[in-house]
Amino acid sequence: MIIFKKTILALTGLFICIFLVAHLGANFLLLLPHETARTCYNAYSAALRSNPFITIIAYINYLCIIFHVIYAILVTVKNNKSRNEHYEMNRSSENSSWTSQNMLLLGFLILGFIIIHMANFWYKVKILHQEDDLYQMVFDLFHEPLYLIIYVAAAIPIGLHLSHGVQSAFKTLGLYHHKYIRWIAKFSVMFAWITGLGFAIIPIVVYFR
Repeated sequence: MIIFKKTILALTGLFICIFLVAHLGANFLLLLPHETARTCYNAYSAALRSNPFITIIAYINYLCIIFHVIYAILVTVKNNKSRNEHYEMNRSSENSSWTSQNMLLLGFLILGFIIIHMANFWYKVKILHQEDDLYQMVFDLFHEPLYLIIYVAAAIPIGLHLSHGVQSAFKTLGLYHHKYIRWIAKFSVMFAWITGLGFAIIPIVVYFR
């Protein structure tokens, strides 16, 4: 049963990673010259909203986030119970990194950010139908110091979570052959750095524009 839970955790996590790549790519449009960025970003957003396939993918991503959180809690609880049952003294810190021991904590920090992020974008677009100028909405939010700090700070738990989570997902799915361990680990760290720094740098650039 624990293998099934870890598999769901791995699959949903990797799907979310694909979404992050697409989302980060769209955010890079914000770095274009002001009016060009406005035109491109609004056109891109409108194209996504009018595409039923993208809408389906978006809702699959929402479900993946929900299941990822649920199964992360279940797996963590199971692992903690097993550790307490088999060891009189918990010495996990001697055999694993701080990040691997605190994936659930990092996950909850990210979840908190997702809720804030969706309240400022998804809710306004999908519920309040504020769709006229999404670029201006993003631009204005990134010029609010508090939101800028939250957005930039969120890049830290995102990067840490990805650095361990990606390689752990590959391992769970049996794609962690001993010949490729180093390369998968390097790819995970590189992906985490690029994603984390990307999400942190873009709002900073927009703020000082």
